[in-house]
Amino acid sequence: MRQLSITLSLVAILQLPVIAQSPVPATSSAIPYDSIQKVVATKWMTNFSDGKFYPERLLTRAELASIMVKAFRLDKRQAVSKENLVIPDVTPTNWAFNDIQIVLKTDIMKGYRGNMFFPNQRVTRAEAFAIFAQAYGIFQFPDDTVNETLASSPDQASIPAWARKAIATVVTEGFINTDAQGNIAPLRPMTRGDMAYLLSKYLQRQQQQPETPEVPSIPNSPESP
Repeated sequence: MRQLSITLSLVAILQLPVIAQSPVPATSSAIPYDSIQKVVATKWMTNFSDGKFYPERLLTRAELASIMVKAFRLDKRQAVSKENLVIPDVTPTNWAFNDIQIVLKTDIMKGYRGNMFFPNQRVTRAEAFAIFAQAYGIFQFPDDTVNETLASSPDQASIPAWARKAIATVVTEGFINTDAQGNIAPLRPMTRGDMAYLLSKYLQRQQQQPETPEVPSIPNSPESP
């Protein structure tokens, strides 16, 4: 049974502007086409107007917010009924206004200082995995288990400390795509293809969950004399 672990370190890092990233090698493993087909079919992600998906395009914070709302049905959570927040850089005319309001109200994503959201800012794989895990439920692994889980990744030392528990969660669940050497590439920008792979594995896990068994009906017992 998994438990939510909303750590202060994760909250703090998502409130700070992203520091310029050092170039890191992209993952070489191609995203399976069926992964893209699955998430498009569920309408968690969509093709562009020309009918193409463009898996190599980088993911923005606004796009990630919209995906999180759809995949986890965040619009059904009680916190959504709260009064709308004032976000200077996301006005009601922004296409993702409602979704951004929802992820902020539900604490799945955080704004920056001054209540700014930076909707067009790209997200790293570490940030995207951490935000996904926040919605999915971060496993409360002890540090030794986290380190053991991530030890098989050659670049595990480059995983930010605030993201290690979240990434250990998605690694354990088999949601992360890596390159041929098993690198997670946490500092690399998250692509649409990366997100499609993550969502397809999450969808597969949902479909594997056993259905609640039907309780057989019990015939009415005869009345007592």
